[in-house]
Amino acid sequence: SIRHRFGPTGIQEFVPAFGKLGAITDDTQMTLFTAEGLLGGRFSKQKPTLPELRVYIAKAYQRWMHTQGYKHELQIGICNGWLMDQEELFSGRAPGNTCLSGLQGMRAASDIARNNSKGCGGVMRVAPIGMYFSSLNRHYESQHSQFLHDAFELGCQAAAVTHGHPTGQLSSGFFSAIIMELLSGKGLSEAVNWVLPLLRVRVSCEETLKAVETACRLATNRPNDPAALHLLGEGWVAEEALAIAVYCALSAKDFRSGVELSVNHSGDSDSTGSMTGQLLGAIFGQEAIPATWLEHLELATVISSIADDLTLNDWTTAEISASAIGLQPQGLTTLTETAALRAYAVTFRHWGPFRH
Repeated sequence: SIRHRFGPTGIQEFVPAFGKLGAITDDTQMTLFTAEGLLGGRFSKQKPTLPELRVYIAKAYQRWMHTQGYKHELQIGICNGWLMDQEELFSGRAPGNTCLSGLQGMRAASDIARNNSKGCGGVMRVAPIGMYFSSLNRHYESQHSQFLHDAFELGCQAAAVTHGHPTGQLSSGFFSAIIMELLSGKGLSEAVNWVLPLLRVRVSCEETLKAVETACRLATNRPNDPAALHLLGEGWVAEEALAIAVYCALSAKDFRSGVELSVNHSGDSDSTGSMTGQLLGAIFGQEAIPATWLEHLELATVISSIADDLTLNDWTTAEISASAIGLQPQGLTTLTETAALRAYAVTFRHWGPFRH
């Protein structure tokens, strides 16, 4: 149907969706709330543990579910913060049933999903975890191995909030860790090789391992081949989405070509496109994104601000405290977007339940 509508080259520019040009999907919405959960944890505690960060992320997902029109008792008292002030986020974008049912079934913020789903709704949203740990790694390079382990583990835990199958979780951990390595300066093939040992030692790793290895082999033998995508699946489940994104990014000569390959296939192309874009963005940087794709992008400033925020994890406790009472932190000459950061710093005072 894509080829029939857009011709043999497929879709190459934005077309109207959800009533507008450049609309984001639920993938981007949940990715933003993953980032918000990490920032909330960072501002609330100087060194939050992984289980604590997972709770912050789970609470953020409850806020996302609120924007989709679904209420839950765990949302009481926490539906605040900078993202919740962005009215455009209060728009249903075909949210995944597993994500919704997993969040609706929670009885405590520390709960993990009890289903057997490995849908791609877990892996498509975890890139901010890799961004978070790459920022820490930049400031504390001697702890690289620990940060890489933590990026992998928290990726698994964040997916487990809604997806109970180990393949869905391990694919998410693998993707988070790859993002961290790319942002730490490694090429994609090198990043994959760094993360594979973490995957191989995990129980039930077989499906994810096979998918990644097949993607890498096809990228070597049959790069940039739309027909090769059929050998990787359609992307509806986590390991297939991961494999398609890795294959497309390995095949790409630039940002545009990789993303176009990843969305012109018979499957979950908003997720594979998003994930491929995350990999290629980490490799090439924002300047590589076609201008026509940025011009009409919904919530572009919000997305950019959140991304910038995730690079500022070296804020000191004093700077956060000063910001929380309305003072401009001193010495932060690198800050270009401060409104969101100050909002997080203020909001964390009201997130007492998170700390318990």
